[in-house]
Amino acid sequence: MNNTLVKGLQLLEVLSARDGAAGISELAAELRLGRSNVHRLLQALVELGYVAKDGERGSYRASLKIWELGARALQRLDFREAAAPAMRHLLAQSNETVHLSVLSGEEVVYIDKLDSPEPVRAYSTIGGRAPAYCVATGKVLLAWRDEPAASSLLSARPLHAYTPSTAPDTAALALALERVRRQGFAVNRGEWRASVWGIASPLRGAGGRVIAALGISGPAERIRKKGVRDLARLVVDAAALASTRLAGQ
Repeated sequence: MNNTLVKGLQLLEVLSARDGAAGISELAAELRLGRSNVHRLLQALVELGYVAKDGERGSYRASLKIWELGARALQRLDFREAAAPAMRHLLAQSNETVHLSVLSGEEVVYIDKLDSPEPVRAYSTIGGRAPAYCVATGKVLLAWRDEPAASSLLSARPLHAYTPSTAPDTAALALALERVRRQGFAVNRGEWRASVWGIASPLRGAGGRVIAALGISGPAERIRKKGVRDLARLVVDAAALASTRLAGQ
């Protein structure tokens, strides 16, 4: 693998995750690279249009060209259109925020969402990421992930605990994923953010392959009051509807 390419992509990821611009010294420290190396990478990315220099302060920020690439990629994801009616139906029935997610490494990426009309609701953004083993859509995608890819995550090791409810290690996660496969849906009981619960089910494409996850999330107390089992039935039915539409494309 080209080392310069890897470093350049890592630099882009760091810049795109920041709310504002960053200087060379700051970026070099975060990436553990030399200042001259970071400067050369930045100059190349500026020339290509992926990075913009922020005035005369000597700092840099990611440009909109990254967003443009992502937007074009999203347009090619046909299952977003197939899932849209099911997402609207699920929102109307549950009154909770609805997410459509895909797996990227060990994280989920939210590729579409519909916000709950409730004044207190789960916060997320399209393009946002979350640790897959902590959220319902992520656990669904891990449960039906290809075995060779899944083995890297499930190799015996502890897991970072975001809340007291996070799975402590990969052995516990493996048991949880087996339960997800048996029941056909996953539940997140405050495993990433203590106050937010979620429920998700798989979206299947041609041949029954799981290609995305459809789910809801909301304040823990409201999800408990409505009932996990009742909400899970709504989520499973919505995911089945979206899968049927996708199979008919």
